Amino acid sequence: MKNILKSWKPFEIIWLLSFSLLGAIIAIVSKDNWLNFLVLVSGILCVVLAAKGSIWNYVIGTLNTVAYAYVAYTNGLFGELGLYILFFFPMNIIGYFMWKNHVKNDIVDMKTLNIRSILIVFLITVLGCIFLGYFLSTIHNQNNPYLDGMSTVISIIATILMILRYKEQWLLYIILNIITVIIWVIRTLHGSESGIMMIAMWSAFLINAVYGYYNWNKGSKELK
Repeated sequence: MKNILKSWKPFEIIWLLSFSLLGAIIAIVSKDNWLNFLVLVSGILCVVLAAKGSIWNYVIGTLNTVAYAYVAYTNGLFGELGLYILFFFPMNIIGYFMWKNHVKNDIVDMKTLNIRSILIVFLITVLGCIFLGYFLSTIHNQNNPYLDGMSTVISIIATILMILRYKEQWLLYIILNIITVIIWVIRTLHGSESGIMMIAMWSAFLINAVYGYYNWNKGSKELK
């Protein structure tokens, strides 16, 4: 833990504090509940740690998973709910132990996919989005089934790539974060009390995903 605290760059600290402050302001001005604020802060801290390649992202991620699942449930996003409870929660535990043997100075070793593997991942992602989107569209009270389905499938595949330590996870996370921002914009227009806070959080995730790709791309090249 001592090493990871020393490895924080000024940009990372300023970025984390800025979005946390923004979340607090949104919570006060919009009279939002503090559970949404907890989701935002824990989520931002988790993804910053992931972008750094720190194993501690899985510890913070467990807290964020439970809190966000409840928010998704109250907004009728059952694909998101199932994703976080049935997938992210156990994967946080699995990820921690899979990274544990590949960590040096609290930072994990980073890898890159070959062209064949990238094509396979792309095909599985497209087919999965189509299938799950159709399935969710058959559920009563399901909101935005195809967008929800896309975010679910991309989240699953990106998480698997993350556990396996591949930098391409961040390209999927960039797409995922754009989709999820759109979902919460739609929910906000329909009166969701969680909307503004969630838009802020997923926008922060989007910026972090770009930084994560830069950092992991650099890290994977250093291992060659």
